[in-house]
Amino acid sequence: MKNRKKGFSLVELLIVLAVMAALIATITPVALNAIKKSKATQVAQNLKTLASAIENAAYVNGADASGIKKSDGSSYFTATDDIKILARDINVDHYGIAYKIYTGTDAGKIDVYIRTNESVDPGIVAETLMSATKVTFTDLVGFKNIGSTFTSGTGIQYTFTFNVY
Repeated sequence: MKNRKKGFSLVELLIVLAVMAALIATITPVALNAIKKSKATQVAQNLKTLASAIENAAYVNGADASGIKKSDGSSYFTATDDIKILARDINVDHYGIAYKIYTGTDAGKIDVYIRTNESVDPGIVAETLMSATKVTFTDLVGFKNIGSTFTSGTGIQYTFTFNVY
C-alpha cells in the first residue's frame, strides 16, 4: 500500500466547493426574500402607526371643519414636519397624510389617506395591512396635507374613515 501525502486532493476540494456553492445558491433567495418581506412589514407598520396617531390626535384634540384643533383653538397640524410629532421614527420624506373633515349632516366624519412612496412590494404590505393598496397618486382636492404631498407617481396608500363626536 502506498503512503498518501497529507492534505486534500483536487477532487475533494472541488466537491467541497460544489457543495458550498449549492448551499449558497439555496440560501441567497431565502435571505433576500426575508429582507424584502421585513421592509414591507415595516412600511405597513409605519402606515398603521400614522393611522393610530392621527386618530388619537383627533380624539384628544377635537376636530371641526377647519382642521384638527388643539385645546387652545389653534390648528394641531401646522408645520411641514408634523409627521415627526405623530410618529418620531418615520421618515417625513416618504410619508404623507391627507385628511378631510366633513361638516353638516356628516359632521365629525374624517376621511384619511396615508401615502408612501417607499419602494416595497405592495402585495406584501396588503397581506399585513388589508386596506393598503398600490395607487397612482393624484391630487386630493379638498384635503389638508401633513408631511409629503404626493400628487404624481405611484406608491402605497392606506385609507380609512372614522368619526369624532
